[in-house]
Amino acid sequence: MMEPMADKLQGVESSAISILKRAVDLDTSKRYDEAVTCYQEGLQLLLEVIKGVTDVPKKDRFREKMKEYMQRAEELKKFVNEERTAGKQHEQIQIENNATGYSYSRLFSRFLNQFVTNIEVEDPYIRSNHQIYNFLRFCEMVVKSTAPVKEIHLLTSSDESPDLQAQQHEKLGKISESLQKHNIKMIVKYSDTLHDREIRFDTGWVVKIGRGLDIYKAAEGKFAIGFSDFDLRPCHKTTVDIFNRKYVKDTSDSTKDIV
Repeated sequence: MMEPMADKLQGVESSAISILKRAVDLDTSKRYDEAVTCYQEGLQLLLEVIKGVTDVPKKDRFREKMKEYMQRAEELKKFVNEERTAGKQHEQIQIENNATGYSYSRLFSRFLNQFVTNIEVEDPYIRSNHQIYNFLRFCEMVVKSTAPVKEIHLLTSSDESPDLQAQQHEKLGKISESLQKHNIKMIVKYSDTLHDREIRFDTGWVVKIGRGLDIYKAAEGKFAIGFSDFDLRPCHKTTVDIFNRKYVKDTSDSTKDIV
């Protein structure tokens, strides 16, 4: 009777290990719904193994792994539920002319959580000096966050003037080099037909701004309030649409702002 019981326990152990490995793979691939299901199934089997194992050190190792997997499963379950609830709503923010309090941190920081690793920025106007500085400010916000971002993809247009184009590419190259020091890879591509302006996070969140990142008016001077702090900088009138593409289709019909 002992051998069949041992064989059965070994089979349950193998199944638990296989399912939990699958859970980790799904987790890594950001297929969080499926990962939660696999974690739960694997943990149930692992619990059976722990009950049947008599080897104390082995039982303790399994208990530690179970604690680790349970914590991760709970984190994912909470994240998935919150994202599903929030993602069903299409949020729209109207920024009025000369309004303040709309720093990049206020607009984007809530999406920079522990699950974000990739950000895509599509904005045809990251060309002039102040627009490139705006993009730099956005990158600085990402670096300051606790999000484990590994890549920032920028799709923009090139300046028509060869000299200005060279300056644009040089400045963006310097930002890329600086990001590398923070273990973030920046990939820049150029398009002559780009028009839409949106920022996409690999958790599914999309932020579309009528003016792209270029929402701030010029400061009254280098020593004027609002020069350094975008929360205090007056904005141009524009519309911000926020939705999660996993749950809500883009139904925005924002007015195209003039740059």
